[in-house]
Amino acid sequence: MPFIVNLEDVSSADHALVGGKASKLGEVVREGLPVPPGFVVTTDCYSAFVGATPLKDTIESALATLDLERTESVDLVSRAIREGFEATEFPDEMRAQLEKKVQEYEAAHGVRFSAVRSSATAEDLEGASFAGLQETYLNVHGTDAILDAIRRCWGSLFTPRVLVYRARKGFDHRSVRLAVLVQKMVESTVSGILFTRDPNTGENHMIIEAGWGLGEAIVGGEVTPDHYVVDGATQRIVHKQISDQSFRLVRDPEGGNRREEVPGPDRNQQKLSDERIDKLASLARVIESHYRRPMDIEWCLEGSSLYIVQARPVTTIPEPEAVRASLTTPVPNGAPTARHAATAPAASAGETLLVRGLGASPGIRGGRVRKLLRAAEMDRLQAGEVLVTQMTTPDMVPAMTRAAAIVTDEGGMTCHAAIVSRELGVPCVVGTRTATQVLKEEQPVTVDGKLGAVYDGLPAPPATAALPGIPSGATDHHASAPVTATKIYVNASVPEKAAEIARLPVSGVGLLRIEFIFTAHVRDHPLVLLKQGKGEQLVTRLADGIATVCQAFHPRPVIVRTSDFKTNEYRGMPGGAEFEPNEENPMIGWRGCSRYISPIFRPAFLLELEAIQRVRIDRGLKNAHVMLPFVRNTWELEQIQEMFKEKGLRRSRDFKLYLMAEVPSTVLLAREFSNFCDGFSIGSNDLTQLVLGADRDSETLGRMGYFDERDPAVQRAVELLIEGAHASGRTVGICGQGPSVYPEFAEFLVRKGIDSISLNPDTVLTTMRTIASLEQRLKLDGIRRD
Repeated sequence: MPFIVNLEDVSSADHALVGGKASKLGEVVREGLPVPPGFVVTTDCYSAFVGATPLKDTIESALATLDLERTESVDLVSRAIREGFEATEFPDEMRAQLEKKVQEYEAAHGVRFSAVRSSATAEDLEGASFAGLQETYLNVHGTDAILDAIRRCWGSLFTPRVLVYRARKGFDHRSVRLAVLVQKMVESTVSGILFTRDPNTGENHMIIEAGWGLGEAIVGGEVTPDHYVVDGATQRIVHKQISDQSFRLVRDPEGGNRREEVPGPDRNQQKLSDERIDKLASLARVIESHYRRPMDIEWCLEGSSLYIVQARPVTTIPEPEAVRASLTTPVPNGAPTARHAATAPAASAGETLLVRGLGASPGIRGGRVRKLLRAAEMDRLQAGEVLVTQMTTPDMVPAMTRAAAIVTDEGGMTCHAAIVSRELGVPCVVGTRTATQVLKEEQPVTVDGKLGAVYDGLPAPPATAALPGIPSGATDHHASAPVTATKIYVNASVPEKAAEIARLPVSGVGLLRIEFIFTAHVRDHPLVLLKQGKGEQLVTRLADGIATVCQAFHPRPVIVRTSDFKTNEYRGMPGGAEFEPNEENPMIGWRGCSRYISPIFRPAFLLELEAIQRVRIDRGLKNAHVMLPFVRNTWELEQIQEMFKEKGLRRSRDFKLYLMAEVPSTVLLAREFSNFCDGFSIGSNDLTQLVLGADRDSETLGRMGYFDERDPAVQRAVELLIEGAHASGRTVGICGQGPSVYPEFAEFLVRKGIDSISLNPDTVLTTMRTIASLEQRLKLDGIRRD
């Protein structure tokens, strides 16, 4: 079990070993982008530390008494566990390894000060950022100080705010582990955050916020940063809002941080030049292109050099319908709140504008003002009240979950208050400057989180505020969803998010990736578990994860794609090196069905099938179906068919088997493959790379335009598959971002008769509208021709 790995050796496949922050930064390093050097103390080191000391019993006994409804219980449990971490010494061998690594790293990179940063397995995920909740220590100097900071980072897994947030997001306290990222400290003159898409409106704008000094002051909402808006298509700066910054955080010569006054002439100066804004936007484009989703990026400037210090998926990108629906959502205490203010630049008739700031989380809610200036006062906030404070801190998260809305004096769209409010679905206005002075205790107000405005008085009742296409009082997406002939499914991977995703107006789950269940809940290489006699543990954990999703969507179908790790990804799992070969090109190597039928891996695949059978039979969730990835030949399907029978799984009216169409042989012989399945699902990434001979991971080919689902050869392959499958009475779907990214590709699919499209959750509503419009246009075209 590796206790330490270098950051440059890390990738997204190592998420379970190095946590969210480190795995994503490792990908950025691999893209050749500027990232401060460092190393990762792995989750295996964390587990070994807990397992080799009395801490395991301390954690178990404390969590057994946890009552999340009682603040004092949360505080007591947190204190007991964190004090246990701080009082427990490293085992001798572990300490020796860590000391040696710190000394090597400092010598190799000329390090005097380091940043010691938490990187949890439940962190920087889509829908759960854990923004600022686990600890980070800056300007740490010396080996002993770094080791002490590592233990304190581990203990921060159990702060009160993390315990509450983790429970709200559906994560198991006992299964989450923490890696620690140690990096060379950048002496920032300017730092900030960038969103590659507007997190408040979902528009194709980059949002950049910048402030003098270290970024902690911006993330923590202590200062209001400059706010720049960059057009996502042209990369042109379309808006600037320059802030007055009176102080900045800088490195203390004795270690840690200290406040320093900003010299008078600099306070109102633009923090980041136009040239550097353009350079930063270009770096962000590369990161978004790599991940193929909107990204939240932390950056800093040292001298003339820009550095990327964090990159994670944007956890909340609202659909226009979702923004409008939030205008009619009731507050927690049931008081009705709705008003059509989406386009109003100022207060409506009879209303008084009290303060204005930045709209940081959309929605309109009303309630009475509760002014709280310290985390210790948070118990005073009652459900349905409006939290008004100078700035929020991670310790305020338990109270933020009770607030009808949040208003702050300081902060920008990327501060802690903004990020957490968007995840909680709570309207938020930040950077008002004067809210704590102007708003009065118990004053009834209405907060418009889209416009960034706070009005006097409570909002009008819902009956007066019905919006186009949304019935008054609608609280979910179904009310505004268009009807489509093409079935729309959703892609899923995290069982803990299933209940939330199930609210979308979809026909079911078109692709349940079980790789996340392996990395987050099983962790070890399956053959390691078999060797240790722990096959039952693997089956139980897989079945639990799959059942969670099936239960949330029942009776809608859930198509479970069996594991599709490549050899390099399997090698990264604990114990994987013993069983996995080193392949030059694992993308077209030992993966998918070829792995299942190999004598060495066959027993592990049978355990996957056992887990699916238990979900269907033992738990009665007959909506679980199966899809096989990376199919090359019909003869491998003959062997897999026998394995299915061995586990009691037979195709029938209530059990369907689908094949991923990723390899051209599946397309060319669609009629022959149809004898073994009930339908196909196009894996557009792999099909594109194999039809065009273009490595999907090649940044060079991507920039040159080689990798494109819209290429005529790829479209011809899709057309051939649909023709062959339909001729055999089989359905064809597609799972991927292509139809949501390229409307013309979606139109091509609809015209050719695709049966279903499975999408990532954040693109479902917009793509449904696109598909509905296309179908209507095709219908009208047909009428005109007739």
